[in-house]
Amino acid sequence: MNSTISILLVEDDKVDVMTIKRAFSDIHITNPVNVCENGVKALEYLQNSENDFPGIILLDLNMPKMNGIEFLQEIKKDEMLKLIPVVVLTTSKEEQDKVETYKLGVAGYMIKPVDYLQFVETIRTIHLYWTICELPNSDN
Repeated sequence: MNSTISILLVEDDKVDVMTIKRAFSDIHITNPVNVCENGVKALEYLQNSENDFPGIILLDLNMPKMNGIEFLQEIKKDEMLKLIPVVVLTTSKEEQDKVETYKLGVAGYMIKPVDYLQFVETIRTIHLYWTICELPNSDN
């Protein structure tokens, strides 16, 4: 992924945010990362034209105020926002969560590994995929 493209991380757990940022640093991902702690804040962020339009959203599912599935339902109603690739990065192994998020058009569903080295490999895999993936131009 072009290092100037921003990443929106929608995650309420501060430890997970630090772990993700640490993994980014360890594998030299230099993209700007904007963090929102729930779906409501993420929607507000995305609807503010002064904010960077993210090239990808990393989304937790279990959050207060508006969970990840509710957030997906909202962004999929918007013609511009629904084009942003979303990768679910969660602890939920619930089959219903997987089915529901794929129905809502997520690009991927990843379980957060407990082991840090496995976590880094998960982040590396996401990064490598989006590095070679052709994304639509947000100006269209």
